[in-house]
Amino acid sequence: MRSVLLFASILFSAPAFASGGFTWLGGIAHGLHIHEHTITYAFVCSLLLIGGIIYRAKASSVDAAIVPDKGISFRNIFESFGEFLYNLAVSIMGEKETKKYFTLIVTLFMVIFFNNVIGVIPGFLPPTDNLNTTLAMGIFVFIYYNYQGIRVQGLVGHIKHFLGPVAFLAPLMLVIELISHAVRPISLGLRLKGNMEGDHLVLSIFSDLVPYIVPIPFYALGIFVSFVQAFVFTLLTMIYIGSAVEHHDHEAH
Repeated sequence: MRSVLLFASILFSAPAFASGGFTWLGGIAHGLHIHEHTITYAFVCSLLLIGGIIYRAKASSVDAAIVPDKGISFRNIFESFGEFLYNLAVSIMGEKETKKYFTLIVTLFMVIFFNNVIGVIPGFLPPTDNLNTTLAMGIFVFIYYNYQGIRVQGLVGHIKHFLGPVAFLAPLMLVIELISHAVRPISLGLRLKGNMEGDHLVLSIFSDLVPYIVPIPFYALGIFVSFVQAFVFTLLTMIYIGSAVEHHDHEAH
């Protein structure tokens, strides 16, 4: 359900007009009179859905779920991603909270990474170089971690997180914390959008100037940047969720 909400929040956030220039999905975007980033996002998420169904089928039995495939395989690659993220989440949020929120975390990482990396493929526009997409992701994370904080701590307990441990500084801390939290979805969206737009621009420039051999290092750099940006966004999401649901001692000292 959370994955569906994430998909919907971004799918309906893009502008209603397609961009110019040839791309593989440009004709569909023009025909439907919607932005090409929306089409690309839906295309990537559809591939992820198919990949998830394939993985689920391969791991449907107990033996298949326990015994890994031999060599490098589709399943082993995805499980390596999952294990890396799970261990990171445990170190940040703890085992108990990771089990609750890992589905969202791994979905968020995969959606961002593959929507980043598709821009490396000639003829595709990365949805994450559009502010509508990245800001929708940031707003989704903002609403989600605050909702979880209120659900776990209660409204009063969640508000106490904004007050700090010292009573006479509580009004000042409240203002600072409210501003800090309010800019989080914007900073998440702008950071992801800015980095992916810059990477895509550099790759496009060098591909236009020298279409052969020279752009290869920039393609490798693009894949690396795609991973790093997905990692940073997901890491911050873990921190925000972990902080929101963590029980603190708010007694003044």
